[in-house]
Amino acid sequence: MRIGRVKHISQVAIAVIGAIVGAAMLLTPALAADKVKIGFLTTLTTPAAVIGNDMKDAFDLAYAHIGGKMAGLEVEVIYEDDGFKPEIGKQKTDKLVKHDDVDFVTGYIWSHVLLASRKSALDAGKFMISANAGPSKIAGSLCHKNFFSTSWQNDQTPMALGEVLNQRGVKSVYVMAPNYAAGKNMVAGVERTFGGEVKGKDMTKWGADAQLDFSAELAKAKASGAEALFVFYPGKAGGAFIKQYMQAGLNESMPLYSVFTVDALGLPKFQKADMQGVLGSLATQFWSPDLDTPQNKKFVPAFLEKYGRYPSFYAAQSYDAMFLIKSAVEAVSGDLSNMDGMRAAMEKADYPSVRGPYSYGNNHFPIQNFYLREATTDSAGRWTTKIVSTVYTNHQDVYAKECKL
Repeated sequence: MRIGRVKHISQVAIAVIGAIVGAAMLLTPALAADKVKIGFLTTLTTPAAVIGNDMKDAFDLAYAHIGGKMAGLEVEVIYEDDGFKPEIGKQKTDKLVKHDDVDFVTGYIWSHVLLASRKSALDAGKFMISANAGPSKIAGSLCHKNFFSTSWQNDQTPMALGEVLNQRGVKSVYVMAPNYAAGKNMVAGVERTFGGEVKGKDMTKWGADAQLDFSAELAKAKASGAEALFVFYPGKAGGAFIKQYMQAGLNESMPLYSVFTVDALGLPKFQKADMQGVLGSLATQFWSPDLDTPQNKKFVPAFLEKYGRYPSFYAAQSYDAMFLIKSAVEAVSGDLSNMDGMRAAMEKADYPSVRGPYSYGNNHFPIQNFYLREATTDSAGRWTTKIVSTVYTNHQDVYAKECKL
């Protein structure tokens, strides 16, 4: 009798212990994460580092503004340099998702780097958030449930500029852009909406050894008889182009319309060189430092105070990426195994964006406003940009219809 009772108690104890262990195993995914790990891939070397450092500075500022935590979890950011090369970007993305086992991978300036890296991140079951590049294929046939953008699809900004050209009665343009995925998208965008004649087009060499001498192309533009010049030259190439455009005297006869060229990265250098001709030039963009939203009023002054310069749109998009991720992590109370819950939260775009409220399309690209911006001088004498008018309201990219999500 005594032996049987002991045996019975032992069996009960084993059952209880088993139940506790089983419950613990069920809870393990929610308890396993002691931090949120974010990989941030950008260009931190080569002349293009001027863009990557602006993005990094904004992400560091966002980290400070969230107190380094999301849903009570510590946030760890791991920065990697793509060297402005697709193959290096892929290698570094592989490192982030396999060796570092990040939960989110973000950054990505360049479309060709993003396209080379997407499978590494998405096939590993990670969330991938582009803070800049928006190639048409990822918006369309290569869309993925775990890919999100905090910027725009490449064609949208030049599409808005094409509309501006129409509104201003421009009948002909000469087009110049670098010969890579984003450059092709930019040209396709402006040609999609501009109703006038494209008098000529030059697609110049891009990459770590990008073409920076545009004298031959500018001579062709001048000889074409076009009324205006449309260009897309980001980073150092933009500064080189503007300088040569003015040296050629084209600012007197061929007004400049640009996308991603005259911005917060270039304007301080243009001002230092007293290149007055750049003031008044027009560009389109989804964001501007003077945009009147609560988060922008926090972001821009804080960036100015910390870094002594205006943030660029690259910085604005990177700052937003941190808060988009935060909204996902907090929606699931830090349970990073709940991918469905985090995805659903990001699809709502329910976070304080510098651009104000926006929504996501089925392809996870923003549906948002686009503005005409003018290069101008602020009250402190610094060269910056201001919003002139709204070109598009709640604009969706044209490739969303090709996305099967």
